[in-house]
Amino acid sequence: MNGHDWLLDQLERRQARFRLMDHVPEGRTDLASALRRHSLAQAAKCLVVRVATGRRSRRYVLAVVPGDRKVDLDVLRDMYAGREASFATRDVAERLAGSVSGSVMPFARHPELDLVADPELLVHDEIFFNAARLDRSVALATEDYVAMALPRIHPITQLSVGRLPVAPTLTAPRMTG
Repeated sequence: MNGHDWLLDQLERRQARFRLMDHVPEGRTDLASALRRHSLAQAAKCLVVRVATGRRSRRYVLAVVPGDRKVDLDVLRDMYAGREASFATRDVAERLAGSVSGSVMPFARHPELDLVADPELLVHDEIFFNAARLDRSVALATEDYVAMALPRIHPITQLSVGRLPVAPTLTAPRMTG
């Protein structure tokens, strides 16, 4: 069963509160969020990370973070007592996730894939993600997502570069006279 069909089956079996949204094919989180008309913070950005735990051993993690955040690879490395962490190659990520890049769902179906979700994503009533297809998305009640996916919940993000707070501009007082 492909990822899309598996997801729909699980959502219906679990009687999850969800909505399907068809749209033009899009895999970038920011653009897909605009198409779906929700805040970037509600988008479940899903990235496969490779953590080297020894000379020849590794773990793969499906990191699920808000769309306006970046995965902190150092945190994942430390969580798994690893030597280094990096993004998995595209072919490995697609094989483990069971879908093409840009359409990865926040569910770990492969036995070699651990699932870790950042708590900042889970503060919203609903989360949004591509449904293992670039042209269809799901809005899913966050409570139902957590009950279905059973992710390990741990802070794994840093602020995205474009979202860093800006230091106030200081101006010299004007002299009159």
